[in-house]
Amino acid sequence: MDLERHEWLSQSNEIALDPHREIIDAHHHLWERGGSRYLAEELNADTSLTHNITKTVFVECKANYLQNELGELRSLGETIFVASEAERLKEISDTSIGAIVGFIDMSLGEEIAEIIESHVEAANGLFRGVRHATGWSEDSNIGNSHTNPSKGIMGNPEFIKGVQTLSDAGYSFDAWLYFDQLNELVELAERVPNAKIILNHLGGPLGIGKWNSKFQDVDTRWQESMLALSELRNVYLKLGGIGMDNYFGTGWAARDKPPSSEEAADFWRDKITRCIEYFGPSQCMFESNYPVDRQTLPYPVLWNAFQIIASGYSNSEQDQLFSTTAKTVYKIEDTET
Repeated sequence: MDLERHEWLSQSNEIALDPHREIIDAHHHLWERGGSRYLAEELNADTSLTHNITKTVFVECKANYLQNELGELRSLGETIFVASEAERLKEISDTSIGAIVGFIDMSLGEEIAEIIESHVEAANGLFRGVRHATGWSEDSNIGNSHTNPSKGIMGNPEFIKGVQTLSDAGYSFDAWLYFDQLNELVELAERVPNAKIILNHLGGPLGIGKWNSKFQDVDTRWQESMLALSELRNVYLKLGGIGMDNYFGTGWAARDKPPSSEEAADFWRDKITRCIEYFGPSQCMFESNYPVDRQTLPYPVLWNAFQIIASGYSNSEQDQLFSTTAKTVYKIEDTET
């Protein structure tokens, strides 16, 4: 996965189809590691290009963990790092980071209460929740999430207690897992009905490994699970991750140049519109998943693809999809001073 092919990305320059509509980028990362850099300057370069990106939501990615701390406080380093980048972004950009979603191990159960408070203190008013990625597969060609989860971890009683403790403290839970695990998320959402749960990246309809030639099977199982999730009104959905060739097998990364926004919209339109139909615009929000999606899609192309797909919805529904839902879920307006 090469995220630094800037010359390749530059072959698909586009201007915004709608440069005035407010956009909250509901999911991005920050890091400097392994030859890849995405800090305040790079985020500003993307958000200031063409579209009206006013706020963003940072989501954990195991960046800048503390090296000298023991155990579960190591992830506090990421929250400290992002809070600092948020301050630097204010100095150079009209876009600001409106929320931080950090990492705390939910399997610690009720013990996370004190750890939450440490993240809240470190986040300078931006802490809004936790993501504990639980993607697991027995297929070595798919691989597991960066948290190294065990099979069925979301059904662990201590994990459920952790999500309940997080919710009781007033914070949300972001979930990233694969489509064939979505039944586990249904059960978790039912067990903790007061928890605000945000499912990432369209629920992970994989197109790699053992699933790379089973499109219809994947689609049928994914659709059934997404419909079941949509009936639980404490579950929200992020519409994005569409550039992740490493999970969805689009084939775009191997092309001579990136796809256009029309091509990206054609590829994802059916799944995204079905998600909106199931969950409703008030439960859905668009996300860039940058810089991960930079492996295949320039930032303006990605947002144009979303604007093409959303063009058939009413103005108020588009407002929800592009900004209002994210503001509500992550309490972004509460960060204004």
